[in-house]
Amino acid sequence: MYNSEELINKTKTFVKEALADAEGGHDWFHTERVHKNALLISKSENVDVFIVQLAALLHDIADSKFNDGDDTIGPKIAREFLFKHNVDSAIIEHVVNIIENVSFNKSLEKGQKFKSIELEVVQDADRLDAIGAIGIARCFNYGGFKNRALYNPDIPPNLNMSKAEYKTSNAPTINHFYEKLLLLKDQMNTQTGREIAQKRHDYMLDFLNQFYAEWEGKI
Repeated sequence: MYNSEELINKTKTFVKEALADAEGGHDWFHTERVHKNALLISKSENVDVFIVQLAALLHDIADSKFNDGDDTIGPKIAREFLFKHNVDSAIIEHVVNIIENVSFNKSLEKGQKFKSIELEVVQDADRLDAIGAIGIARCFNYGGFKNRALYNPDIPPNLNMSKAEYKTSNAPTINHFYEKLLLLKDQMNTQTGREIAQKRHDYMLDFLNQFYAEWEGKI
């Protein structure tokens, strides 16, 4: 049988090693921030903190963006890791379900999705790292990684993307603010998530105003 604290530490080590060469916006430090966010939000929610921690730590173990769009690899790796450490099957299923449903692109799908308060906490924690100052940095880091234009006034944001369109988009980085980042404030599940998101959302709006003013040579 596993010790909960010991397993959390082993999970951290496993994820650090797995993401050693990951793109800067989806590396161990992203996972660590999501873990911290999840613990903060959990203080105000009636959740199983053990499940929240495992899901937060393993949520990006194999992001589909870096695996030819295959969103089954991450859950599979997480399941195998937890099974190897003799975690209860019910906990494994819960954690895997969270990983399968945490991503923004899942919100673009139709139909009933898995729901739990633990999923809501991890989802808020992950989305908080996509907005604000760090969200801006991650957005442009990934845009550079994909060699995307910073901005092109002739290419408007696509505000009605399907999941497939979202996953294959090569639009300028600024478009991503309107296609995802600015939408996240209103998709938060928890009160703590909403309060933090509002501040980070306002910061992004200020950034965009500054960006456009500089783009037009006004300041």
